[in-house]
Amino acid sequence: MKTTAPYDAEWLEREYNNRARVPEHPMHFERWARDSAVAREGGRALIDVSYGHGAGETLDIFPAPRQAGKPPAPVLVFIHGGWWRSLDKSDHSFIAPPFVQRGACVVVPNYALCPAVTIPEITLQMVRALAWVHRHIGAHGGDPHRITVVGHSAGAHLAAMMLACDWSLVGDDLPLALVKNALGMSGLYDLEPVMHTPSVQASLRLSAEQVAKASPSRLPAPLVREGRGELTAMVGALESSEFLRHNRLIQSAWGERVVPVCEALPGLNHFSIVDALADPRQRLHQAVRSLLSV
Repeated sequence: MKTTAPYDAEWLEREYNNRARVPEHPMHFERWARDSAVAREGGRALIDVSYGHGAGETLDIFPAPRQAGKPPAPVLVFIHGGWWRSLDKSDHSFIAPPFVQRGACVVVPNYALCPAVTIPEITLQMVRALAWVHRHIGAHGGDPHRITVVGHSAGAHLAAMMLACDWSLVGDDLPLALVKNALGMSGLYDLEPVMHTPSVQASLRLSAEQVAKASPSRLPAPLVREGRGELTAMVGALESSEFLRHNRLIQSAWGERVVPVCEALPGLNHFSIVDALADPRQRLHQAVRSLLSV
């Protein structure tokens, strides 16, 4: 992208307005909502479990089938996107059943939305959500030592932040490797161009200080040690040049040891990539199963 200031606002709008780039996006949202309602009704889901006391601090749990003599299930935490300002965990329940059927426990957290909160505040909400999962998921058949975080778009940003988190500063009972590994779908890893995109900035109200503290690509690379895993970076090949750049950027910033996989998935756009996550035939779904070992 352009590196000289000032940013070209019209160009940024074209690059970052995914709903304009994908005119059929309402069909994706309608299908997600319909399939998510079925997912919640058809299983043993626990809905709106509190992980904190603030606005939006609830999560849904989709437990793995209990089997006598089997070890606790690996845990998939999925963080939804929506530019930190829209959508809801209830729109994404549909991603759970295919992984539950393979023996994983799936957790889908919510968070408060901008402009009522800032992106750093949302990041801390996800820290609280992951700490809650580590401390309590054992009661629901999940293994607190096998947590994989997957996020889409803004959620991919948050997933990367969870991998980079120093959990020793969050609680003495939390391991450094609380997040075993993570996968970012269509992630946003540098918030500076986002800050200059008018339609988005109107809600996010990013400051330069927030960009510096909450851009994964500007943070030290997580150390792949003591059981802490890697970040897999994937993006739809049909997405804008900026989203393709972000996907490459995080590998460049953190290095190939931390981000060994950096792929553009053929035929997928910013919304169909979420459908691919729930499709066992898709490379993305299979990559997550590999991270979960299911």
